Amino acid sequence: MSPSFPPEQRDLVDLRSDTVTRPTDEMFEAMRNAPLGDDVLGDDPTVLRLEEMAAQMLGKECALFVPSGTMGNQIALACHCQPGDAILIEEEAHILYYEVGAPALIAGVVSWTLPSNRGAMDPEVVDRHVLRANLHTPGTTLLCVENTHNRAGGAIIPLDTLAAYREIGDRRGIKVHLDGARVFNASVALGVPISEIAKHFDSVNFCLSKGLRSPVGSLLCGKAEFIDKARVWRKRLGGGMRQAGILAACGIVSLNSNVDRLADDHRRAKEIAQAVCELPGMSVKLEEVETNMVMVDTEAPAPEIQGKLAEKGVLCLPTGPNRLRLVLHADIDDAKTEKAIEAFRAVAA
Repeated sequence: MSPSFPPEQRDLVDLRSDTVTRPTDEMFEAMRNAPLGDDVLGDDPTVLRLEEMAAQMLGKECALFVPSGTMGNQIALACHCQPGDAILIEEEAHILYYEVGAPALIAGVVSWTLPSNRGAMDPEVVDRHVLRANLHTPGTTLLCVENTHNRAGGAIIPLDTLAAYREIGDRRGIKVHLDGARVFNASVALGVPISEIAKHFDSVNFCLSKGLRSPVGSLLCGKAEFIDKARVWRKRLGGGMRQAGILAACGIVSLNSNVDRLADDHRRAKEIAQAVCELPGMSVKLEEVETNMVMVDTEAPAPEIQGKLAEKGVLCLPTGPNRLRLVLHADIDDAKTEKAIEAFRAVAA
C-alpha cells in the first residue's frame, strides 16, 4: 500500500535521502495490532520477533533493536574497544563524518583514517596500519567498514575485499565491524543473500529507516556475548525503549516486504543518471551508479542548482561546492522519476 502525504507534499520529489519515506498502510496496521511488552525488561514479543528475524537473515547469533544507526555503530565501538584503543576506518566514513565525534567521546578511541577507492580501503594498506600496543602506541583493536558507502555515492565494497578484511582480522587478532546502514542495497545489487556479506564481520549494524522504509530504528547483530554487552551500552546511552514493539512492527514489515523492491530504486537511479549526464553543465559517472544514489557534478555552484530544482518541486542536497546527491527510495515512483528528470532538463536549459 502507498503512504499518505499531506496535500502540499504530494507533488514533491524528495531526493534528499531515503530516510524521508513515509510508513505504509501495512505498517500502520502492524503497529496497531502489535503484541507489546516492555523491551527494557526483555519481554516485548514484537521486538523479540524482529531481532530473531534479523539475526537469522544475517547469519548471526543475536540482534539488538536500537533507535538509530548512529547508536548502533557507537555501541559496537564501545563493545569492541577499550578507551585509548585505535580503530582503522575509511577517511570519509559515516562513523567519522556524520556521528559528531562520538568515537572519541563515547568509546574513547583513536581513529586512524585510511584513503580508499570509492569507500574500499586497500587491504594491504589496512594490514600495514594494524598496530601492536606498546608504551608509546595505541593498539589496533577494530576495523570499521561502510557498505554501501554514503559519501562515495552508494558504492558497493567488493566481496573479495570484504574477505580480505576478514582474513586480516583473523590473522592480526582484531575485530571487524560493518556500518551496513544500506547493506541490503548492496545485497540486492549483487544478487547475493545478506548473510554472504555479513559473514565477514564480527558485528553488523543496518538501518530499517532508509531504503527498507521503516520510520525509526536499526539493528545491531553479532554473537550472543557481544549483544549482551551491547544491551548494557544501549541502556547506558538512553536507548532502552519500553513498548518498542510499536516501532519493531514496522521493521518486521520492512524485512518481509521491502527488501526485493530496492531493485526499483536502483533502476530509477540509473534512469535519472543517464538523463542528467546528457545535460550541459552537469555530469554523472554512470559506472559509479551502483545502488540508489546519484552524484551529480555541476559547473555552477551546487547550492544554486539545488535552489532552482526546489522551485520546480525537486529536493536534493549538496555534498560539496559543485556536487549534488540524489537518493532514490520507495516514495519515488516512475512518475516522480520523470518529474525529476524534467526538472533537471529545465534547469540546464
